[in-house]
Amino acid sequence: MSRVTPIGILAFALGFGVATTPWPSTAADVASRTFDAPMDRVWTVTESTLKRLGWDIDTYDRAVGWILTDPRAATDSKEFAGSGKGLRHKLRISLKVLGPSRTTVSVERDVYEEKRVLWMIERKPVAPADQAVEAGILDAIQQGL
Repeated sequence: MSRVTPIGILAFALGFGVATTPWPSTAADVASRTFDAPMDRVWTVTESTLKRLGWDIDTYDRAVGWILTDPRAATDSKEFAGSGKGLRHKLRISLKVLGPSRTTVSVERDVYEEKRVLWMIERKPVAPADQAVEAGILDAIQQGL
């Protein structure tokens, strides 16, 4: 009987592309806007705006000032029982206090092509064509304020 080592598991995962993550975006890809409102108000409006626009929040840290959304389809994707293929994206939103009544919100979008067969997932980063999604979220936050 052979024994599976952690190195063997790692080699298997890397060889089949299991759970690879998209490359982080560069700072030039980040859309941001400064609002004349305190951090608490901007945070509340940002959360409600994301929910209203259909983005589910994956994790957040209010003390640090960031929100990560769950990934969702960016275009029509093909989903079957054991496989799927399509373009997906997720958001990373950062909130930074500039003063008692000024807050900067940055929206960064990771776009990637995902191919899934059973438990094997392959993700390849894709450069977004534009920043329309990011600008739309910042516009919606501004309207909420």
